[in-house]
Amino acid sequence: MLAKVFSCALIGLEGAIVEVEVDISPGLPSFTIVGLPDTAVQEARERVRAAIRNSGFSFPGKRITVNLAPADLKKAGPSYDIAIAMAILLSSGQSKADIADTLLLGELSLDGSLRHTNGILPMVALAKEKQVSRVIVPAVNVAEAALVDRINITPFINLRNMSDSLSSGEALECYKCIEMKDDCYLPENVIDLAHIKGQEHIKRALEVAAAGAHNLIMAGPPGSGKTLLARALPSIMPPMTRDEALETTKIYSISGLLPKETPLLLNRPFRAPHYTISNAGLVGGGSWPKPGEISLSHRGVLFLDELPEFGQARLELLRQPLEDKHVTISRVRGTVSFPSNFMLVGAMNPCPCGFFNDPVKYCSCSPGIISRYQQRLSGPFTDRMDIFVNAPYVNYEKLTSDRLGESSASVQKRVTLARKRQLERFKHHLRVANAEMLPHEIKEFCTTDEAARNLLKEGMRQLHLSARAYHRILKLGRTIADLDESDIIKAHHIAEAIQYRPRQFT
Repeated sequence: MLAKVFSCALIGLEGAIVEVEVDISPGLPSFTIVGLPDTAVQEARERVRAAIRNSGFSFPGKRITVNLAPADLKKAGPSYDIAIAMAILLSSGQSKADIADTLLLGELSLDGSLRHTNGILPMVALAKEKQVSRVIVPAVNVAEAALVDRINITPFINLRNMSDSLSSGEALECYKCIEMKDDCYLPENVIDLAHIKGQEHIKRALEVAAAGAHNLIMAGPPGSGKTLLARALPSIMPPMTRDEALETTKIYSISGLLPKETPLLLNRPFRAPHYTISNAGLVGGGSWPKPGEISLSHRGVLFLDELPEFGQARLELLRQPLEDKHVTISRVRGTVSFPSNFMLVGAMNPCPCGFFNDPVKYCSCSPGIISRYQQRLSGPFTDRMDIFVNAPYVNYEKLTSDRLGESSASVQKRVTLARKRQLERFKHHLRVANAEMLPHEIKEFCTTDEAARNLLKEGMRQLHLSARAYHRILKLGRTIADLDESDIIKAHHIAEAIQYRPRQFT
């Protein structure tokens, strides 16, 4: 007897409906899965066999063939377990469930219980897009699945309970969608800017960067507070919108990094990989591509401490994602795209010893060593940076002062108001921040007065800035004007934006 049920495959963040066909025919006992399954899907044979027996059913001692269609689509992961098990029960006549318009997602334990499964959120989102009437998920995944509204989510604890409930024909209770509000969610256990002494100009740069999602590099001697300031950035970032939170949660869901007790990520990601990270770890990869750090930083911050130590070749990999806001990974087995709309924040020393051009300490590096060290950041890479600031030493008087600076909560309020202005501005343009503007949008929204145009013209002439730098100055000026609650970009906005341009250390 032939039985057919439906499950889902993931390709990056995109999904595809998979038909799970099971045929049980006379012959020597065998269990074959076809349809381009990976090792985890092949191992489903043993999980499903044990789960069916331990749930009180009998496993057919015949020739069992499982086909996962379409056959040319790679199937990965254990999420097909309950679909295969239910198809076998239907084909063997042990279940009478009507699941013609139902998507079954989940991994089985050997005792028949349904285990936590990665990637549930994007799969359920696909079910809604394909207008599937109901989705069955493990009970431990129901909070994550319920983030998708207007679709029936039915959770189960084990295979026996699922088969009996579906076969009874009674109306099943569906889990209600979690209501989300666009409130301000403050991250916990972060560094408050008020407790960082000095470096007021860097705090201002961080505020501008957070308001418009601009890339930023801090350079200065060791111990000047660059890393501390970067780690305080989450405390002033604006809260994520519903769409941003769902996008980020999908990435963490398929990566297996979503905490079981946290169905939705409310705080913006802050990722700080070590400079020994591999290319695949940074941008994503593997035999079947997985998201890298730049995708895990989506809608958040990617902090690269000791920036030149990452090496020029590795930093050049970031050029395309910084422009396109997504990364495409091609392998023999397929091509996958992941979103990578992140803020890049870097911290670096001006030379290997860290004291080049220092007014007090002697630099022990030769000119050749300094030149090679600085050349690890190529011109095209630094041209993609919106803000570049120097971090000098903080003197003793400031370090020992009892006076506190402006709190992160106060700065965050200004940043949030500026970001709300941008959301309103781009509500018909699929943008959320000024840094994402395209050239035609820059022309539409970056209106300057005459004094600002003259200043920008003179800055372009004297600093020999590129066309990309011109657009980045306008986008940065637009953010500074938003913080100033100004509809027009004025001369002092452009002046501040120009002073943030990347420059040489000499």
